[in-house]
Order: sequence, then structure tokens, then C-alpha cells
Amino acid sequence: MKFTLPLESRKLPSLLEKAVSREAKLWKAYVPKKPTNQDTDISPEKRDEAVRWLRDVHYQLKLYPETLCLAISILDRFLSAIKARPKYLRCIAISCFFLAVKTSEEDERIPSLRELASSSKCGCSPSEILRMERIVLDKLNWDLHCTTALDFLYIFHAMALSCKSGRLNMALSGLNPSQHVALLTQQLFHCLAHNALLQVRGSLLSLGLITLELEKLCPDWLALTVDLLHKLQIDSSQLIGCRELVARCLSTHTASLPPNTVYICHPLPNAPEPRDGGVLPPWHVSPAPTAPSDPNTTHTRACKSSAKRKVEHMEVDEYFDGIKRLYNEESPQEGAPTCTAETVGGGQGLPVTQQNAAGSSPCPPLQPVRET
Repeated sequence: MKFTLPLESRKLPSLLEKAVSREAKLWKAYVPKKPTNQDTDISPEKRDEAVRWLRDVHYQLKLYPETLCLAISILDRFLSAIKARPKYLRCIAISCFFLAVKTSEEDERIPSLRELASSSKCGCSPSEILRMERIVLDKLNWDLHCTTALDFLYIFHAMALSCKSGRLNMALSGLNPSQHVALLTQQLFHCLAHNALLQVRGSLLSLGLITLELEKLCPDWLALTVDLLHKLQIDSSQLIGCRELVARCLSTHTASLPPNTVYICHPLPNAPEPRDGGVLPPWHVSPAPTAPSDPNTTHTRACKSSAKRKVEHMEVDEYFDGIKRLYNEESPQEGAPTCTAETVGGGQGLPVTQQNAAGSSPCPPLQPVRET
């Protein structure tokens, strides 16, 4: 999530208003049915098991948190509209997850359907997932862009930072806003896997979660809660009941920061030496592999370093004279030292141009340009 600047905090009420309007249009309470003797209905426990399974698949693929929240929302909307057998639940769940992936993720992060079916171990073939995907889209009228509980959580968290930024930042116990909202996201995922909260709207669930957190951090959290209740047009009794359910659900949850992806640079064996005094950048945590010692390589590096030191102390005229001699436009001055392998060590006393001709350098020799 991108946190808003103080000047951009004016957009938050507009975003909240649009999210509330979208939720009122599409949200429908999912009433889980108790299983009969023939086991023809999906029980609330089986629904929770499918959500926890989707959470494991999401963690394995390392996708956006918005993807998982949208997949759970699509699943609950579909289960509230149809009557399905438990044996099709995993096929329904993975189809909703694949629809959410294609809606929220970048193109290069979308796995192939065959890869998703294999890694998730859903027990369905790609063709079965595609058929179920079409059924889900038809039942939902091809409208998947619903406002999720995570969208409200982001908006409420940004409002809390903009209104109480000073005290809230001081009370985060060393966490930055991104880490704090990541912990709240983990708590939200835990709540979404409990059917006791299925009757609660996403906006009310997120508000109950954020107010429980604000109560721990800010002494004057009640004023912000009243303001959010007024904007959402929610009765305070509903929030109190939601807070009790969320607190009971989170009593068995241990929050932890999600792991971050760390990229480690491994330089190539023939990579050039660093130019800033030999100091490697801070992200370079592993030493470069050492290549076998080669007299020609040692000579080339020493000659490059000596040439660099000479250029630093050259005057402008001497610099252009060196360019002319490089292109054979002017012969070297008498008495000028010749860089040989013997002078830099590790060679047989041959000039550098002769060693390059012997094949030690991959670059072809420079030739003068003749005008025609």
C-alpha cells in the first residue's frame, strides 16, 4: 500500500465513500447451511478449511494480499448464490483464486493454469477449473471488482495515520507504517477464515480490527472511532458486537511480520573491480568467487590501474597527445617509457601490444581511419 501524504489525505473521505457505495451494491450475507445426512451442503467448517487452504496456496506463490482477500470475497459471494456439494469445494475455491489472480496480479506474476493446478494439489484438471471458472463468472454477472475488507483496512489505517500521525507513529514500537499494516493484514486473514464473522460486512470487520489496535496505541482513540462510525453510517452497537467477535477470534492468533524477499548479488567471476576505492556496496553480502591466477589477467589489471593513475595527473594537452598516439596518428615521444609485462610484473618482457596480438585480449587492435 502507498501511504498518503498530508496534502493527499483529503482524498481519503472520497475513497471511503466510493468503497462504501460499492460494498452496499454487491455485498450479500453468506448464510452457511448445516449439512444434511446425505452431505449435500457445504458446512461452515468446510468453508473455513477451504479458506485456510487458499491462504497456504497464496503464501506458496508469494502473491499480493489483495489477491487472497479478493479470492475469499468471490468464494463467499458464489457460495451464497448457489448450492454446491462438498466434493466440488476445492474446484470452486481454486477457480475463485485463479480469477482473483488474473484480476489483481501483474501479468508476469500470473502462474499458468497447469502450474497452479499442480502446485496447489487441488485434484482438478485445468479443463475442470476453466469450466468452473465460467460458472462462477455467470453466477456473479462477470462483476469481480468488489470492495474487500482489506480495502477498508487500508483506508482506515491511512486515516488513523493522517489524523493521529504523531502519537500513532510514536506508539508503533519501532514498526514503520508498512510493517504495522502488514501485521493488521495477517490478523484480517485470520478473521476471514472464521465463519462466525461471515455475517459481518467487510467495512465493519476492518473497523472493528483497526479500533482494537488503536485502543492499544492511542489514549484518545474513541474520537476517531466516532468519526469513522459517522462516515460509515453504522450504529455503535454493531461495532461493539463486531469488536467482541474479532477479539475472540484473535485470541488464538499469533501475529508475525511476513517474510520479505531479499535479493543477494553474486558477481560474475570476471566482473571488473569496484572503482570506489575497492569498497563493495552495502548490499553485497557475499564475496566474489576467486578466479585462478593468470599472468595475463594480472598484467592487464595492473596496466589498467597504472594508466588510470597517470590520467588523473595528466594535463589536458598530454591527454589529447595520448589519444593521438593510441590511434597511431603520432609516434611515441623519444624516451617515453613503454608499458611491458616486465615492468608491471608477471610477464616475459614483451610489450603490451605484442601480448594483445598473442590473444590475451579479446578486443581487436585499433586501426587508423583512412579517408577515401
